[in-house]
Amino acid sequence: MSLFPDLRIAQPGTPKDSVGPESSGVPQPLAERMRPRTLDEFIGQEKLLGPGKPLRVQIENDNVSSMLLWGPPGCGKTTLARVIARLTRSEFISFSAVLAGIKEIKVVMAEAEQKSRTGHRTIVFVDEVHRFNKSQQDAFLPHVEAGHITFIGATTENPSFEVISPLLSRTKVYILDALPTPLIVELLRRALNDTERGLGGQNIYANDDVLFRIASFANGDARAAYNTLDLAARTAQPEAVGAGKASDEAHSDEPEKRIITQALLEDVLQRKLLRYDKSGEEHFNLISALHKSVRNSDPDAALYWLTRMLESGEDPLYLARRMVRMASEDIGLAEPGALAVTLAARDAFDFLGAPEGHLALAQAAVYLSLAPKSNALYTAAGEVRDDVAKTEADPVPLHLRNAVTGLMKNVGYGQGYKYAHDYEDKVTDMSCLPDNLAGRTYYHPTDQGFEQRLRQRLSDIRKIKSRPPASSGANE
Repeated sequence: MSLFPDLRIAQPGTPKDSVGPESSGVPQPLAERMRPRTLDEFIGQEKLLGPGKPLRVQIENDNVSSMLLWGPPGCGKTTLARVIARLTRSEFISFSAVLAGIKEIKVVMAEAEQKSRTGHRTIVFVDEVHRFNKSQQDAFLPHVEAGHITFIGATTENPSFEVISPLLSRTKVYILDALPTPLIVELLRRALNDTERGLGGQNIYANDDVLFRIASFANGDARAAYNTLDLAARTAQPEAVGAGKASDEAHSDEPEKRIITQALLEDVLQRKLLRYDKSGEEHFNLISALHKSVRNSDPDAALYWLTRMLESGEDPLYLARRMVRMASEDIGLAEPGALAVTLAARDAFDFLGAPEGHLALAQAAVYLSLAPKSNALYTAAGEVRDDVAKTEADPVPLHLRNAVTGLMKNVGYGQGYKYAHDYEDKVTDMSCLPDNLAGRTYYHPTDQGFEQRLRQRLSDIRKIKSRPPASSGANE
């Protein structure tokens, strides 16, 4: 038994199914009941826990080292610690940084030191470690350094700023990602079908669209999705399976189905669910409207369609990727900064999450709408692809090849190459295309934005190349 009420200790060699808050007569929330108990039940984080990955191997071999689990809420940090607790033969101590103080830490560390002298290992799991101040974190340091404990901390904040450097240097940081919507949908289906821990025995029904909406609005947080499903299930009203049949045909012993409808979900979420089908026509209609509004330089319409998709539950990173595409397809070199703005918006959302990150996406949409437009780069790339597909793959001209050996030089590699920096205008009349495409032009800049300058520059380059040849005065 723990010395302090906030600590949870699993003794070595005993089942650890209840590591965490001590059970009571009060039913546990669905999210708590559905926590994976094994690595095979764990969904997501494949880059860390996939078969053969170092962290998984450590856990399976009961040979974990001190670590920090960094990731957004509901991505599986505490669950992973619970799985380790179930599988380890060490004593596992779990406590929260919200409740434990430095006095409790020192007592537990002293006990761990005593146990280590008799060959017993202790794993200490600290949830929300970023809430510990410097003095509290310092209390762990000598025991981690001496090997008295294996330290596992979980945090939603950047450890570089929230964990003291000496402790950070003695732990391995594992970054956990927010769960993608399809994986959260899979978790919700598990909960609906699980008769032991989930809602399987309650005859609850929700179609794929409802589950997708729940998962989308959870923004990568599995706990939030479970809580929404649980609340909706508690609110769902029974609907007799035999409803609408003649009374003599209805089976009185048939269970009543409780359906989570879109209207019920709207009440639970306290927001209107806009018509949307992520994989159907409406999805493509909306993204088409956003793209064409940007192309038509209409920032108001672009903001409207962007917001409507976000409010409908679309993946914000999908929208960010599409706007990166727009920056190259519809703006290109007319405004080179457009690509940087869209990439920055993607990174900003990845850093901030929802809803704060939505504003960065809105900023990018307006910037793209107001930027000068050019599809010259898009058209040029398409023409190049066509030529690559339709023409012979002629060898690289000899003058463009590097003569890295004497033999290569003797057969003509590099012969006739003109080093542009040796010429006054830094331009030569040397052809750089294969012989079968010599003289072909693909890029035709417009007079829009920065591309107007590029158009003039390209015109100057072509004039220089058309001059009568003159010696560079340098070795070629």
